[in-house]
Amino acid sequence: MIWIPGGALVAGTPPNDLPRKVDEEMPGEQVVLHGYYIDVFPYPNEEGAIPLTNLTQTDAQALCVERGKRLCTELEWERACKGPQNLAYEYGPRHRPDRCGTGVAPSLRPAGLRVGCRSDFGVRDLHGGAFEWTASAWGRGADGALFAVRGGNSTAGDVVGRCANGEGRAATTKSGVIGFRCCAGPVNETEVDLSVRWGKHLEEFERVERARSQRLLAALPDEAHTMLQRGGAPRIERLWMWRPTGNEELWVAAVCSGIGTRPSCGVLVARDDLGKSNTVAWGSSGLYIASLHQEQDPRDVWLLGGDEVGRFKRLIAYAWGRVTMHPEDRRVGKPEEKKSKKRKPHGASQ
Repeated sequence: MIWIPGGALVAGTPPNDLPRKVDEEMPGEQVVLHGYYIDVFPYPNEEGAIPLTNLTQTDAQALCVERGKRLCTELEWERACKGPQNLAYEYGPRHRPDRCGTGVAPSLRPAGLRVGCRSDFGVRDLHGGAFEWTASAWGRGADGALFAVRGGNSTAGDVVGRCANGEGRAATTKSGVIGFRCCAGPVNETEVDLSVRWGKHLEEFERVERARSQRLLAALPDEAHTMLQRGGAPRIERLWMWRPTGNEELWVAAVCSGIGTRPSCGVLVARDDLGKSNTVAWGSSGLYIASLHQEQDPRDVWLLGGDEVGRFKRLIAYAWGRVTMHPEDRRVGKPEEKKSKKRKPHGASQ
């Protein structure tokens, strides 16, 4: 086992760091943990062995107790992964799929196969293989008796490969890609403390307050100023609040210049931070003041615009804190003809 000294853990992911699951991770809050021991490898904690899977959370706890140990809490697991510098990934601040083999479906492999998959504390194989049970209840506002699993792998390697990433599983779950590792020493009682706030997925405002307008216009990127400058001073024509998932609120503004002459319009997506609006995405809506509509998935918004050629739509898609403005699609038909691509629930393994 490896001794993890007492110290400060920056739990979760700070608001300006992406990717981030805002409804599942603490916003980079500092918590102090006392020292404890953790296994170097997943159970049976032997280099070259295949990790043991296909057992419930209770089974995992019992096997740790048989060895005079216990299941780790999820914040103990996270500190062992982030190391003394609180890195986003066990090996550094940026995703490197070669280190742990992240970016593919989870599978089993001999412990210690990837020598670069280790934290600065020396803990190995935290990602790239099976997920790992923890002793912590999944306290994120979910219904049912779920427990946190950490580590693992998925095709979204930069998301699941982060030390802060976790998922909730029913304690009775048995899976070939869920194993565990053990800890020892007095339990750190601090747990993830995250309330999940929800609201209307897309809410339009009848009026735009002056202070709000000024903050959003100040956030316009250079490409927006270049596009809008030929029509004079830009102004916000329509404004929405977009809540693609719990704990996420994004301002979406239809911005135009030259209304009444030759309009130039676009859509700004912005996020507030410490009283300032910051650009998340920008895209043109042509000569039209943009309108927005949603279909089924709250993480997708359709922008409707148009130019000299005709009407078009653009998909504005949200994923793990990032917003992507997709290219123009001129196949604008009736609403029932516009079908969003089905997506997995937010936070699910890909």
